[in-house]
Amino acid sequence: MLAHSYYEEDPRVRREAESLAAAGHRVEVFALRRPGDASTVTIDGVVVHRLPVQRHQGARLRVYLGEYLSFFVRSTVALTRAHMRRHYTLVQVHTLPDFLVFATLPLRMVGVPVILDLHEAMPEFFSARFGARPAGLGVRVLRLQERLACRFATAVVTVNRALGDRLVGLGVDRAKITIVPNAPSLVRFSPAAHPSRPFMEDGVLRLVYTGALSPTYELDVAFEAVAQLVRDDPDLDVRLELYGRDFAEVPLAERAEDLGIADRVTFHDRIPIDAVPAALAETDIGLAPTRRTPFTDYSLSTKVFEYAAMGRPVVASRLPMVVATFGDDVVTYEPGDARDLARAIRDVVSDADGRRGRVERARARVQNLSWEVESLRYLALVDGLVARAESKQATTQET
Repeated sequence: MLAHSYYEEDPRVRREAESLAAAGHRVEVFALRRPGDASTVTIDGVVVHRLPVQRHQGARLRVYLGEYLSFFVRSTVALTRAHMRRHYTLVQVHTLPDFLVFATLPLRMVGVPVILDLHEAMPEFFSARFGARPAGLGVRVLRLQERLACRFATAVVTVNRALGDRLVGLGVDRAKITIVPNAPSLVRFSPAAHPSRPFMEDGVLRLVYTGALSPTYELDVAFEAVAQLVRDDPDLDVRLELYGRDFAEVPLAERAEDLGIADRVTFHDRIPIDAVPAALAETDIGLAPTRRTPFTDYSLSTKVFEYAAMGRPVVASRLPMVVATFGDDVVTYEPGDARDLARAIRDVVSDADGRRGRVERARARVQNLSWEVESLRYLALVDGLVARAESKQATTQET
């Protein structure tokens, strides 16, 4: 696998890699490396090669491009050299960026199949992140490289049906696409494994957010909603627990101070994914506040699944994929509207029967969409490609 991410922080890459290792495959991942990290490490049966490239989230466009190109060159060389020694049967490339798939060209030329795993829509991401016009040259170039990347790959995997339909609209053969949702493992996200806090047992309303503290997620709106709750009900002791890396793109601490809620917001920084379930079990409501853009119209935050799996009531932005996947089993609010977010939180607090019903229904949905279920489709795809590659290799050797 090639992944322009820190392996330990990327739940999708880890889920897929660990599932393959558990199924008996030898799995190696080429990923990013932080200063001080070992260049090679084995984690839960997966060999991780860390290349000397770091993320610069929140940086300018030229920094992103330099980072992407550096990883592209280094991963091409590292993958090719490793293949000469170990003869890989299959390569999977995780995006972003989409053009990383071309790092596998030397292997593709000798018949190694390639899976392109499109986590997101790169043209829409670029437009939302850098304010580019959807019809502008930059976005058109990214759509072209996306189509070429899909054509180059043997198979394409993506995270939901909306993104799959989008690819079909761009000319990708539907038969080439496999949907593998970003579903949590119920072994890892199990309420039974952690003491579960009864709702507001100490009279404190504990809200929680897990994820990147970046502009994609409207935490500024969440802060305003907390301030609104305090103004509307001064006796309500509400706290917001934030678990995630802060890349200083948004002055969140300053915003909390300005709103007079600095003592109600706790920045815990990033925690390992294995520690997330225990953190969720100690809270009351999981927040998934996402700005609505053409990019997020195709997205469904994994945190919604994780909150629901842990039996936490969920309040999320009213995005197309949230509504399509969970219906009214999560409480939604109008994106960007702090008053509506405060209203949604109050609804969860005041309606105990409704809250319990939503929690039960949302958890049932997640059980049907869990990684234990969805991984079967993914493993079948990999096993089929590996079997065909091995059969072709055997035929070539006999000839």
